[in-house]
Amino acid sequence: MNDIFQLTIILVASLFATVVSRKLKIPAVVGQMVVGVILAPSVLGWIHGGHTIETLSEIGVILLMFLAGLESDLTVLKKNLKASLLIASSGVLVPLFAFWGVAHLLGYGFSTAIFYGIVFAATSVSITVEVLQEYGKLGTRAGAIILGAAVVDDILAVVALSVFTSTKSGSGNLPLQFLLEALFLLFLVLVHKMIPRIWKWVDRLPIYAKNTTAAILICLILSLLAWASGMSAVIGAFFAGLAISQTEVSHRIEEYTSAIAYVIFIPVFFVSIALSVSFDSLIEHPWIILAFTLLAIATKFLPAYISGRSVKLSNADSLLVGTGMVSRGEVALIVAQVGLASAVISDTVYSELVIVTILTTLIAPFLIKWSLPSKAKTAQK
Repeated sequence: MNDIFQLTIILVASLFATVVSRKLKIPAVVGQMVVGVILAPSVLGWIHGGHTIETLSEIGVILLMFLAGLESDLTVLKKNLKASLLIASSGVLVPLFAFWGVAHLLGYGFSTAIFYGIVFAATSVSITVEVLQEYGKLGTRAGAIILGAAVVDDILAVVALSVFTSTKSGSGNLPLQFLLEALFLLFLVLVHKMIPRIWKWVDRLPIYAKNTTAAILICLILSLLAWASGMSAVIGAFFAGLAISQTEVSHRIEEYTSAIAYVIFIPVFFVSIALSVSFDSLIEHPWIILAFTLLAIATKFLPAYISGRSVKLSNADSLLVGTGMVSRGEVALIVAQVGLASAVISDTVYSELVIVTILTTLIAPFLIKWSLPSKAKTAQK
C-alpha cells in the first residue's frame, strides 16, 4: 500500500500545484516540479520514490513524447531539418567544450570535466514540450525546430556518452554500439512507411479502443528498441507518434492517450524529477552551483539563438528556440546516474550535477514564457 499512498500524494499535490500555477500565471510544470522538491526526502520526506514510482515516471515521459510526435507535422519538421541540425550541433558542441574547460579550470580531473560537458549537452525536450503545449506553440515553425533539434541533440549526446564510456572502460564495443544505433534509425524509417499498412489490419480488430491500444503498443515497442540500441527511450516514443500522426484516426488516438497520460503518468514524471535532489552541495559549494547553472543556460541559449538568426528565423522565434533548448532533465539525470554507477564521478559531483539539472529545469519554463509574444501568453490553455 505504500506505493499507492505515494501515488495518491503525488496526484493530489500535482493537481493543487497546477491550479495554483494557473492562478499565478506561471507554467504548470514549474508548480509540479516545485511540489516534487517539497515532497522529496531532502525536505518533507513524504515521497521516497521506489520501483513503482520510477516505472510510472518512465511511462509518463514516454507518453509525453509520443503525444508530441502525434501533434507534430512531418512536413514542417522536414522543411526545417537544416535549422534543427545546425541548432542541435552547436547546442551539443558548445556546452561539451565549455563545461570541460570551466570544470578543468576549477580543478576537476580530466574525466570528470569531460563528463560534465556530456551531461549538459542534452536538452530535456519533455519539459519544453509541456510548456509549448500549454501556450499553444508546439505546432508552430519554432516548435517544430525545437522538437527536431532536441531529438538530434539527444542522439548526439548519447553518441558522446557511448564514446566516453567505451574509451573509459577500454571496451571494444563502440563500433557495435554505432551499428545498433544506425540500424535502429533505419528501422524508424521503415516503420514510418509501414504504419498506413499496419492500420488497415488494426481497423479489423474486434476490440475496444483498438486504435489507441495499437498506438500505445507501437510507442512502447519503439521505446524499448531505442533503449536496447543504446539511445533514449523518448526518441523511439517521439518517432512512434510522428509515424502514427499519418493515420486518419490520429486525433482520436491523441485524445484518448492524453486522458490516460495526464491523469496519472505525466504528473508522476514531473513531480518525481526532483526526488533525487540533495541540498548538501548547494550549501557547501553555492558559487560553483551558481556558475554551472548560468553556464548551462548560456551554452544552450546563445548557440540556439545565434543559429536561429543565421537561418533567417525572426528575433521572436530565435528567442523561443533559444529558451526552448535550455532545459535539462531526464536525459541529463540518466547520464549522471551512468557516471555514478561506473565510478566516473563521486557522490559530491553527482549531487552538483543533479542540483544544476533541477535548477535549469525549473528556470527554463520561465524563460520560454518570457520569450513568447504577449498574445501567446494570454491564449494559455
